[in-house]
Amino acid sequence: VPLPRRADYGPASHRPPETAMTDDRPAGPVPPFDPGKLKAFLDRLSTEVHAADDWGQVATYIPELADVAPNQFAISVVLADGTRLSAGARSVPFSIQSVSKVFMLACVLGREGDNIWRRVDREPSGDRFDSILLLEQEKGRPRNPFINAGALVTTDAMLANRAPKQALSEFLGFLRAAAGDEDIHIDPSVAASEARYGFRNVALANYLKSYDNLHNAPELTLGTYFHQCAVEMTTDQLAMAGRMIAQLPGAPPLMAPARARRLGALMMTCGHYDGSGDFAFRVGLPGKSGVGGGILMVAPGRASIAIWSPGLNSYGNSKVGTEAAELLTDFTGWSVFS
Repeated sequence: VPLPRRADYGPASHRPPETAMTDDRPAGPVPPFDPGKLKAFLDRLSTEVHAADDWGQVATYIPELADVAPNQFAISVVLADGTRLSAGARSVPFSIQSVSKVFMLACVLGREGDNIWRRVDREPSGDRFDSILLLEQEKGRPRNPFINAGALVTTDAMLANRAPKQALSEFLGFLRAAAGDEDIHIDPSVAASEARYGFRNVALANYLKSYDNLHNAPELTLGTYFHQCAVEMTTDQLAMAGRMIAQLPGAPPLMAPARARRLGALMMTCGHYDGSGDFAFRVGLPGKSGVGGGILMVAPGRASIAIWSPGLNSYGNSKVGTEAAELLTDFTGWSVFS
């Protein structure tokens, strides 16, 4: 039976009325389901997205990403009992880009706790991920740690009393521990591509420095940030790394439960930039996207999910990944609201 496909709605002004959207999620408590049926669903989902052949456009402002073929899809799910289920190109490494911001923030919270919130807020931005407008209006304090300006501040905090190489080594060590996999690396060609063409990030860093909200030299923070975003992972690895945020049994004890809940809250409200509200409405789970086409999503206490498809929608989030996330939650009934 073909999977139902949802429209890839763009900005609110272009969406159909809310009454045109049906809600076919199960009512009441989420029923138990058979992992075998979930595996069959994931395989069918992979088949259907390839048959539809409607992938979106890859990011072009980073040349290394512009060369990635858009017609790729992978999804991996780790359940609370440790069961791992995957479909599609599960073993293909991809550039996690802004998904890295979740793990960098977790590192910084572990190092300096709530002190980071003196430098960056926790509110949705409603603007593009690389916008300088709000930064100017709010005198150099970014709205949240997942837009680029906020992520630069977080990375800058990670550099306190250490060289970029040390900070990146600590960050990679944290990611590898979270995933339980040492085979996670930085792609130097992607980092170099971002450094050559990241002019907006250079502007953001210098603007932050002008308000004394960048404590290191802009070039040091930028270089570290570009390398952080150039980490490559597979969906299998990323889903495993998300276990600590989903608070699954057996996850590495890398962060306190209260901090994991707050990180999930930020993913829910800010994880998809100006498309965060739409993602929350359609999917109902915390998620963090990246322009490499990756999405990390958590169903607290139930599952950690990673999806990858490099073509993007109008918000700059994975087009097929967002659609797949919605279909997955329709199938499972997973939601923070149920």
